[in-house]
Amino acid sequence: MHDTLDFPDLLRLIDRRGAAFRAAVAAAPSLDVPVPTCPEWTLADLVRHLGEGRRAWAATIAAGPDATAKAAPPKTAPQEREALLDWLAAATRELLDALREAGPDRRCWAWWGKSQTPLTCAGVARRQLHEMAVHTYDAQVAAGVPEPVPAEVALDGVEEFLLTFCTTTVAWPHEPAAADYHATEGRSWRNWLSADGSRAARVIAPPAEGDAATASARGTANELVLALYGRIPLDSLELGGSRRLFDQLIDWDPEQ
Repeated sequence: MHDTLDFPDLLRLIDRRGAAFRAAVAAAPSLDVPVPTCPEWTLADLVRHLGEGRRAWAATIAAGPDATAKAAPPKTAPQEREALLDWLAAATRELLDALREAGPDRRCWAWWGKSQTPLTCAGVARRQLHEMAVHTYDAQVAAGVPEPVPAEVALDGVEEFLLTFCTTTVAWPHEPAAADYHATEGRSWRNWLSADGSRAARVIAPPAEGDAATASARGTANELVLALYGRIPLDSLELGGSRRLFDQLIDWDPEQ
């Protein structure tokens, strides 16, 4: 397993998660089954969301570094399952083709401008992988065949979530704090929160004496990433320190 996913890894795993998503849809009793992890959505809604989103991002990437907004997706999804799966596969290919054509370092519009995730095609590819990974889990739950997020994807997913959703230049509105996240696979991260904003990083060495986190969460990478996305309860993890800090983090919605 690579310590850090590079651009070819991201493209490879987007393709694999796309295939796993389509397999879950094919295995479901019907497209009308509800998606428990996405309230008020049916499986058909989830497929359309994923396909329209991938096409919109493909068009945004193709628009080049001067694009100032996400492209509007064409709403042309077919109704019949086999045709819908073909449409979704084509959307994933459009996304991958656009990313390959642009390359990892080209700038790209994205909504996370105040976070630590770069506004590059590599940053977009990483975000696309993890959106597809979590929605693959959603589709598997709807089909009754849930599987853990693969460790290679889940480990990167914890880090990407923290960097994209949990970092900002907007001031933290509470007392300064730090939250630690520990994957049982042997990787840890810290999220620092202060009046200067929020930043996160992978932690290599144990914290020095007197540098304990305000709160901590431990679990497998799969459990961590699903809890961060609200797919399983936070209490599924081994929690330490101030539970109140996690409640504050969940309630905090700084403008990105």
